[in-house]
Amino acid sequence: MFHFSKTLTFLPQFLIGAGITLGASLLGFLVGTLIGFGLLACGRSHWRVLRWIGALYTSFIRGTPLIVQIFVVYYVLPGLVGIDLPPLLAGVLALSFNSAAFVAEILRAGLTRIPAGQYEAAKALGLKPVVTWFKIIMPQLFRAIIPPMVNEFTMLVKASSILSVIAVVELTRTAQNIMNVTYRPVEAFSVAAVLYFIVLFSCSLLTRHLERSAEGARA
Repeated sequence: MFHFSKTLTFLPQFLIGAGITLGASLLGFLVGTLIGFGLLACGRSHWRVLRWIGALYTSFIRGTPLIVQIFVVYYVLPGLVGIDLPPLLAGVLALSFNSAAFVAEILRAGLTRIPAGQYEAAKALGLKPVVTWFKIIMPQLFRAIIPPMVNEFTMLVKASSILSVIAVVELTRTAQNIMNVTYRPVEAFSVAAVLYFIVLFSCSLLTRHLERSAEGARA
């Protein structure tokens, strides 16, 4: 028989864990997006070295497990830079580095949907490249990448559970700790699963809202 009464007394800890999960994922996604734009610039650079660096980075991230990347950031990176990284900061950096490679591909795919004639028209009108990007290209790119970007964020939320291996007390680690106290693993992870579902379902609702807003702006 399931008995949730004892497990639910730890609901505040579950909510704190969910908050850490959401916060780490959001920070990782935002930083990863910034790095992703940098990787996109490398891929479109006239310098072969930058294109090679961007391609190598993307291939490494997409070709190695996230748990290995987390261990590299947590155990190897401090030795290289000489600074000890707290588990949460190391986890956010690992998520950022991982997400950046996928965001760069999303941005690249989004740009392919914008007709080349728009660049030529902007150049014919004498618009500066910065104006062209921010006034013409970026609004269209934003509308094109909304679904895959939100999907990337949801994948990052799910992947954040791996941060428990470096003692980040996010939602999964919180469930493990509570399970060790209550000896009720089914109940503990059921509560965690419900909270994960609430977060991810909210993301899907946000996606629909953003898509409707984008379609309304286009009309």
